[in-house]
Amino acid sequence: MQNQSLAPLLLGGLADEAANQKTAMQQFCAFAALGLRYYTLRFIDAGGGIQNVMQLEPKGIENVRSLQKEYGLSVSSIGSPIGKVKLLDIDDGTNNRYVPFEEYLQKDVRRACDLANQFECKLIRGFSFYHPRGTDPHAHLPQAIDQIGQITRMCDSYGLTYGLEVEANLIGQTGKLLAKIHSAVAHPALVLVFDGANLVCQGMSTDEVFQEYLAMKPGLGWIHVKDYKRPSIASSHVDEESLKAFVPANLGDSGHEAIFRDLQVGYPQLIEKLRARGIPGLFVDLEPHVKGGGQFGGFSGPDGFGVALRGLCKVLDYVGFPYKLRSFEDIRA
Repeated sequence: MQNQSLAPLLLGGLADEAANQKTAMQQFCAFAALGLRYYTLRFIDAGGGIQNVMQLEPKGIENVRSLQKEYGLSVSSIGSPIGKVKLLDIDDGTNNRYVPFEEYLQKDVRRACDLANQFECKLIRGFSFYHPRGTDPHAHLPQAIDQIGQITRMCDSYGLTYGLEVEANLIGQTGKLLAKIHSAVAHPALVLVFDGANLVCQGMSTDEVFQEYLAMKPGLGWIHVKDYKRPSIASSHVDEESLKAFVPANLGDSGHEAIFRDLQVGYPQLIEKLRARGIPGLFVDLEPHVKGGGQFGGFSGPDGFGVALRGLCKVLDYVGFPYKLRSFEDIRA
C-alpha cells in the first residue's frame, strides 16, 4: 500500500532509449503511451538527423518544444555530457577528449544552461571529469572541486541546478567521492545523481551500493534507475562499451528495494529543498540500457523501456512509495 503522506515520485527517463530511430515523434509517442509526463533530453532527431541535445539548432528546438507540448510532456533535465572530458591534457590510452577549462566553461557549460532555459527545465545532468587512467581519483579532487564549483556557479546564475551523476572511470566514480565534492563545493545549486548500475558494474555488492547511496543521500537531487548483474571480478577501470548485464530494477544487484525504502526517511525535507530551487519534486529517471549501453548512451527500445518501467513500478509498489502515471481522468481533462 502506498504511503499517501508522501509526495509522489516524478517518473520519467532518457527518452531516446525508448525510440528505435530516436526521432522526437517516436520518443514522445512511447513516453505518452507509457503514462510518463517528464523526459530527459539527450539524443534526438528533431528533423535534421540524430543529434545530441547540445547540437540542437533553433529550428530543432522549436520542433521539439512544439511536439512535446502536443504529447503532454515536459523536460525534467538536460542530459548533457558536461564533465565527460579529461581533467588534464595527458595521453592515458583513452579516447576521451581534453578541452581547456575556461573555453569549456564559456562554450559548453553556457550552452547547456541556455538550452535548459529554452526548454524551461531546472536541471542539468553532468559528470565529474576523467582523471588520467591508472591514477588515484583522490589525488585530483582539488582541481575537480574547483572546476565543478565554477560550473555550479554558472548554472546558478541561470537559475539552474547542476547534478553530478556517479559513474565508473570518472573522479566521482563512487558515492563517497561525490559526497566529498558536494561537501567541498558547498553550494545549493549542486546536487548528486544516484545510479545503482554504475556502481554494481564496478564490482560492488548490494550492501556496498547501499553504503554509497547513503553517502550521496545528503546531497541527492534525483535518481537514475538502471540495474546490473554483478560481475565476478571488480576492476579499477571499467570498459563501458563491453557492459552486457543490464537488467530492470527488480532483477539486478543494486538493491533498489532497500534504497527506496530508506529514501522515505527524510523525504519531505528533500522535497522542500528541491522546491526551493524551483524543482517540482524528486525525479526518478529510467535509463535502462536493457538492450545495451556504453559510455555515452544506451538503448532499450519501446518494448524494453516498458519492461523496465514495470520493473521499477513493482519495486515502488512493494515498498509503498507513491508515484503517478497518467490516468483516465488526466487524458480526459
